[in-house]
Parts: sequence; structure tokens; C-alpha cells
Amino acid sequence: MRDKLEKLLEAYAELERRMLDPAVVSDPKEYARIAKEHAGQAELAAKAREYLSALDDIEVAKEMLRETADADEKEILQEDIALNEGKLPALEDEIKIMLIPGDPHDEKDTIVEIRAGVGGDEAAIFAGDLLRMYQRLAESHRWKVETLSSSPGEAGGFKTIEFKVTGDKVYSVMKYESGVHRVQRVPKTESQGRIQTSTATVAVLPEADEIDIQIAQEDLRIDTYCASGPGGQGVNTTYSAVRITHLPTNTVVQSQDQRSQIQNREVCMQMLRARLYEMELERQQAEQGATRLAQIGHGNRSEKIRTYNQPQDRVTDHRIGFNGTYNGVLLGDTLPGVIDALAAAERAQKLAEAV
Repeated sequence: MRDKLEKLLEAYAELERRMLDPAVVSDPKEYARIAKEHAGQAELAAKAREYLSALDDIEVAKEMLRETADADEKEILQEDIALNEGKLPALEDEIKIMLIPGDPHDEKDTIVEIRAGVGGDEAAIFAGDLLRMYQRLAESHRWKVETLSSSPGEAGGFKTIEFKVTGDKVYSVMKYESGVHRVQRVPKTESQGRIQTSTATVAVLPEADEIDIQIAQEDLRIDTYCASGPGGQGVNTTYSAVRITHLPTNTVVQSQDQRSQIQNREVCMQMLRARLYEMELERQQAEQGATRLAQIGHGNRSEKIRTYNQPQDRVTDHRIGFNGTYNGVLLGDTLPGVIDALAAAERAQKLAEAV
């Protein structure tokens, strides 16, 4: 452990030296990259120094213990040794967790798609509730939410909506929301007070830059059409809406919510890059024999990661058996606690695998 931590601190010191290098300082992108890496390693470096300091103190105290004949001094030195040795196990566990490789996509912004599943109008209303839940989560993290494309439901909510979330470590939080969400409640559209079960699927995709995914122009079919609103009402008479089909994978994206055809086309390309990037990640994971933390599935009631039960005022995350209150989670107040528990369970699993 000592050798590994000493090498880690040497690498951390090298980052500090590079941040003072005039060549790096004059290159804003390179400086930002190194500064970000330096900041990301700061907590680990501090724990490493604390661990090595405790080891050094133990060695010094033991050496002094061998050389002294004074009974009182021996007692003090033995207490110091015991105190520092008592620190080591907890420090070692913390450091092991920090040394577990993080998800390389955690720093990325995300594109989120919410799609109404089983349940008709109530499923669309529930999709709208999930959107508001994520908007409140974004507000608490000071993230920015931008709607990319939407298809409103006839009774409210959305048949489908895609939005982009940008900010600090968005994907590291939002990735746990990918899957099928199930709600059990009396719908607003139900006149006889019967409880209905509905679902909505949430897909969380790390945003891909152009350097991550190269898309050949000849692989695209681009169609334009007039944007329309609910009930088929014409919103405008210009062909501002855009639909792009990636021919090799038959992946289709579309956008009509932006002001111009150029803006809708850029939104479509953002969504397409994210979807192709996710497909590539899944292919790599399949080759490595890895399984995703949560599968989106097909939207059936049995394929669920979380159930929101209004009559029982309970929300259950089925991946870890976490229970919270219906309003607390759906209003976004206690959702961070659910996500923290999921992240802790993932860290524990990775640590067990590493051991």
C-alpha cells in the first residue's frame, strides 16, 4: 500500500508542476483538463498523505520505544502507536474505494428520454410527473435543463419527451434513473376511484461529442416537415421540423421544438450521437461480459426499477430495496437520498469485486 500511495502522490505532484508550466498555462484547453484531473485527485491525495503520515508516526514511535527506558514515556509512545494503528483500517477502506476506477462517462452531460409505457393517458401524465421530478433534481444541483423534442399527451403529460441536462457530473447522478418506472394510483382520468398501474421508461444517455462518434454524411437520410402541435394544429407553414435516420442502424431521431430548421437539425444530431454512443457502449460491455446496472426493457409492468405507490405513500427502488415516501421522491425532495443509496451499493459491489 505504501509504494502505491507514494507513486500516487508523485503523480499528483507532477500534475501540480504541469499546471505551472508556461506551455500548459498558455493552452486553455490543456490547462483546464489538467486542473480538472488535479481537482479530482485532491481528496485521494489528502487521504494518502494522512495514511502515510500515520505509518511514519508509528515507525518513529516504535524506534523511540526501543531506545527509551522511561516507563512513563513508554506508556505515551504505546498510546500513540495504538492511536495511529487504529486509524489505518478505516483510512485503508476509504482509499480502496477512491482507487476503484470511476465511470469514465460520469463527467458527461446527458440526454434523457422519458416515454409513456403501459397505461394510456395516465402513463403520459406520469411521464410528465417524472419530468418535473428531474427538473427539481436539476435545480437542486444547479444544472440546466433544455427540452430537445416532445410529444404531449392528450390528457396532459407527454407521450415522449427528450431533454438535455448540463452541469457538474450530471451523468454520475442521472445514470441510476435509467429503466422502467411504475406508478400505482387513482388516475385523474378515473371517475370511479379505481387504482391503476402505469409505466414510463427513462433512458439516460451520456452526451457524445463529435470526437466520440464519427457519423458519415452519406449514412444519413434527412427529412424536413412542418412542425405541428396537439390535435394536428399547424404551428407554422415552414419546413422547420427535422427527422434524421441513421441508415446503417435504422436509428431515427426528430425535433420540431426549436425555432428554426438549423436548430432542430443540431438537436437531432446531438440525440443521434448520444444514441449511437450508447449502442457502442452496450456492444463493448457485451464483449466484456458486463451487465448494465439497470436495463430499460420494453416498458412492461413487470420490468421495473422503481414503484411509486400513492395509496401506501411509498416508493420502492427494487434494485436495492430502498423505501421512501411517494411525495418525497416524486416531488424531488428525497430523490437524492435514493440515488446516494444506489451509488453506495455500486461502490460496495465494485469494492467486493476488487477484493
